[in-house]
Formats: sequence, structure tokens, C-alpha cells
Amino acid sequence: MNPDQAAGRPDVSRRQFLRTAAVAGAGLVLSQAAQAAPEFLAPQEGAGDELALGVVGVGSQGRILLQRCVKIPGVRFVAVCDIWPYHQQYAANILKKYDQAVGVYEDYREMLAKEKHLDAVIVATPDWKHAEITIAALKAGKHVYCEKEMSNSLEEARQMVLTARQTGRLLQIGHQRRSNPRYWHALKLIDKDKVLGRITHFYGQWNRPRLYEIGFPPGKELADDALKRHGYDTMERFCNWRWYRQYSGGAMADLGSHQVDVFNWFLKTPPRSVLASGGLDYFNGQGREWYDNVVSIYTYAAPVGVVRGSYQVLNTTSHGGYYETFMGDEGSLVISEDVRKGLLYREVTAKRREWEDESQKIESMDREAIELKIGETRTAGGERTAEGQKLLEESQKDIHQLHLENFFNAIRGTATLTCPPEVGYETCISVLRANDSVAAARELPFKPEDFVA
Repeated sequence: MNPDQAAGRPDVSRRQFLRTAAVAGAGLVLSQAAQAAPEFLAPQEGAGDELALGVVGVGSQGRILLQRCVKIPGVRFVAVCDIWPYHQQYAANILKKYDQAVGVYEDYREMLAKEKHLDAVIVATPDWKHAEITIAALKAGKHVYCEKEMSNSLEEARQMVLTARQTGRLLQIGHQRRSNPRYWHALKLIDKDKVLGRITHFYGQWNRPRLYEIGFPPGKELADDALKRHGYDTMERFCNWRWYRQYSGGAMADLGSHQVDVFNWFLKTPPRSVLASGGLDYFNGQGREWYDNVVSIYTYAAPVGVVRGSYQVLNTTSHGGYYETFMGDEGSLVISEDVRKGLLYREVTAKRREWEDESQKIESMDREAIELKIGETRTAGGERTAEGQKLLEESQKDIHQLHLENFFNAIRGTATLTCPPEVGYETCISVLRANDSVAAARELPFKPEDFVA
């Protein structure tokens, strides 16, 4: 008899307790709740029950998440699901190396029916299947980590939010910058230290080179009847789903959603309007459907005042790569997941801060710039702050691992989700309406109620 039974209390296992705690905390998560820095608390080796995981979709992104999870103590895969046997075996072989034997499934419904002890499901399928699988997993009582974009359908994205609320299960959307210490450090500099003064404008881009079509190993194709059963008519469309409207929201959703999410986050509000131009210009006539370039202008009615900025995603040149820039009347800051890109520029008219004289500077764009270095924040006495040192320690981890750890810690009740479904829904609306603006060839407004699921 355990101590609870001896004391006349119900016999509640640790896993049941964790689930109950997660349900109780789920109602506290709000759209912009992630404004307080997250608690980076990794589960300790051997502490309590392992969380049992299943993953649906183990293509390139699914395998990235899988390989990060095996580095996290206290979690273990028990099931892998993918419609392609080639993907199934590839993922199962990876997990076998980590002594994680898994059940292998083609149909996620069979996985949910048989693997009833699953605590959480990772969904990394093409976007058009996110809502269907996520909603089914939530209704089956599982917590879900769903890759972005939430969905290529706003109504389906809304249903994901509502189902998470109704079931009391946690839903983390894969905007991993929300758990990245570099971004939390930058946000502190902007919000608390006011290094930019009043933000007036922003800019962002994700430019990537002309890419050839994604292929597949000869002899490993899905049979025609299997393709048709799962909603695809050719292997080409299955492998290159991001280019087709049935399966994705195009480059704005695939790439732009990461960065538009950062704009919404740092400006503390979703946009007021978007004006976008783009087209299928370079790849025209090659059977693709989504725009290969989009250039957009977003306007925000932010707490600091009106903020305007531009964002572009190009698929024909890698010039400049990917980054975001926030500009204010006292300075500007460049931030990126690419750790080589992080610079603070101060306006010559801005009042000099004491720490500026002690900061190491470089020449960039014919200007003096301070490199964005986590862990360099100091107290008035010149000592490095504990907060900064913790961020520095966590910044050594992989960016996806941090976001997954936040999800697992939220299940355990030791953290709050950094990207709950309400946040993902705001971003989904923000990027998909840019596609609508391209099609309409005019500026489109947002209403506050648009962002309320």
C-alpha cells in the first residue's frame, strides 16, 4: 500500500497527476501569454515517469524533431506513423540506435487506437493534414506538438484552438523562435533596456536559392493506390507538397510564418493591414501553383504607435539569407536564428549608455555596431547577471530541442507553453492573408475579431 492509500487519499499515479496538472493549467494560457521569459527547466534524468511519445510524419522535419527528442531525458518514443514505408523504416532505424523500439503505423487512427498509453503526439505532416491529426489526438486525450503552419485553412486552424480548449490538452505550435534564448535576450534589450527607443519600422526576409525538386530513392515509390488513398496523385506532388495549394499555404506559410510571428510577438499585437505583391514568375509553366516570390508591407497599431514594415520571401536567390530587423528612433537591432547575425546599431543622436563604452564593437555597413551576445548583460556592479548566464547556457542547445523541452515541461506542469494555439492562430491569419492580398492586388485589413478563435 502506498502512502496515499494509507492516508485515505485516492491512489493517483504520477502520470495521472501530470495529466491532471496540465489540464488545470491549460485554461491559463492566453494569446500573448508568452511575454514573460520562459523557465528553461529540463527534466532531470530518472525523475518520475517517462513521457510516452508518438510521431506522425517522419519526413525531413519530423526526423529533425525526432532526433532532438532522443537527447531530452524523460521522454521516449513508442510509436512512429507515416504513410510512406520508406519514412517509417528510416525513423524506426534511428530510434533503434537509441534502444527505443516502436510500433510502426501507416494510419494515425490505428496508432491512437492501439497506443492508448501515449502522453503526447508530435505532428509533422504536410500542413493540410495538421488539423485532422491534431484534433484526433487531442480528442484521444493526448497533448500535441504540431509543426507550423497550423493549417492552410483558417477554419481548420480555428478548430484546432477550440479543440485544445474543449479537451484541456496542451497544444504547442512549432514556432521555435518563441523558445530561443537569442530572441528572449533581444526582447529584453528592446522592452526593458529600451535600446531602440520607440520602434517605428521593421524589415524581414527569407531568401533561399533556386532549389531543384525533392526526389525519392528509385524503387521506393508509394504505390499509385496508396498515393490516391492518402490524397496525392503523384510522387512528385507528395514529395514537393509545399508548392501546391491543396497541401500548403506556399512560401509565406512555410518560411514567412516564422518571421511574421516574430513581428507579432515583439510588437505585442497582430497586424492591422497587409499589402502584398508576388507571383509564380520564375517557375511559371513548370506545374507549380504557389508564388515563388512575395513582397509584403504590414502595418501595426502597436502600443508604441503605428509601426510599418516590409517582409519578403524569395525562392530564386539566397542573397542576405534570413533575418529580422527592428528600427527605432534610438537604434536598430538585427536578429536571426543564424547565430552569425545579431547586431545592435545605436543612433548618433541617442543618449550614450554607460555599457556602450565597455561593449566590443565592429564595423558593419559603414557604421559602428555592437554584437548581440547572450550572457554579457551585467549588474550595476559589473557582474554578469544570473538571468543572462542561464540564457547563455540554454543557447548552446539546438533551437528545436528548446521548443520541445518547453512543451514537455508544460506537460509536467513546470513551464508555460511559449507558443500555445492562440498565438499560432494569430500568425496563421497574418500570413495567409498576405497570399489573399497578392491575389486581390490590393491592401487587405485585419479586424481585431479576426484573431479571436
